[in-house]
Amino acid sequence: MPSRVSMRKPAAPSAAAPVTALGIAAMVVTVVLWASAFVGIRAIGPHFSPGPLTLGRLAVAAVVLGFVALPKLTKSRLVPRGREWWPIVAYGVMWFGGYNVALNAAEHVLDAGTSALLINVNPILVAIMAGIFLREGFPRWLLIGSTIAFAGVALIALGSGQPGAHGESPTADVAGVLLCLLAAVLAAVSVIIQKPVLRKFPAAQATWFGIVVGAACCLPFAGQLVSEVQTAPPAASAGLVYLGVFPTAIAFTTWAYALSLVDAGKLAATTYLVPGTTVLISWLLLGEIPTTWGLVGGLVCLVGVSLTRRRTRSRARGARD
Repeated sequence: MPSRVSMRKPAAPSAAAPVTALGIAAMVVTVVLWASAFVGIRAIGPHFSPGPLTLGRLAVAAVVLGFVALPKLTKSRLVPRGREWWPIVAYGVMWFGGYNVALNAAEHVLDAGTSALLINVNPILVAIMAGIFLREGFPRWLLIGSTIAFAGVALIALGSGQPGAHGESPTADVAGVLLCLLAAVLAAVSVIIQKPVLRKFPAAQATWFGIVVGAACCLPFAGQLVSEVQTAPPAASAGLVYLGVFPTAIAFTTWAYALSLVDAGKLAATTYLVPGTTVLISWLLLGEIPTTWGLVGGLVCLVGVSLTRRRTRSRARGARD
């Protein structure tokens, strides 16, 4: 029991602790890989149904991340016990399972850029819930920066009038919008639940536990996944593997690592950069050309996110004292 307590203390840095270069790198990797996921889902969506796509992605991620998480887990013997499983099961079901199924279904009717825009309700929800439940408060610059970044997202939305990768109009389908909003809520709640878990368990293990739980929830899709893999072209299957390795195994781990260092509200604000990055990747890979509004909105998002990193003078003084 004493060893378990000693493990928890160093994993809970103060809110005023500076973010290391490794932490910043983790944020950048997360943003880029999550942005690529929207494009990847859109590209292979015609060959995989939402449920099987989620199961395949999580199965690949569980195997890949298992090579990293399991040896460390065996050495440390830091395995969740009793009630410690409840939050892990919760974000495993909601984020890795429910979020991915909802997003995959939404991208059957919405283009990648529009889906990324709608998901960006998530940072606002995280900031509000983190202020209430995690007692992170409502720092002035977080609110100002988030408002500006959200305005940038709105500008990108004005420019999202290009046809999707498969010829559909990105005009929001009601079902697709609702699915994206559901995904945003599930992700936001999961971030709040995951934050305390990262005070007890390393990022890789906490992520792997959640992935395994999400994959277990999607096992009813196993038969359908097998049949769809058999009929899908090699490029689509390769895309499924990519989604499992990079936006899931790697990006969710780098996210968890960054979340262990930074307030949930501030970290969530960095995901305002995802839509602009998604638009850029869509431009390069799917030929969805960004408009002037989209480019301006991306710059506004950068300004807003940079402002969320500022600290109020009172907090800065308190950190020095």
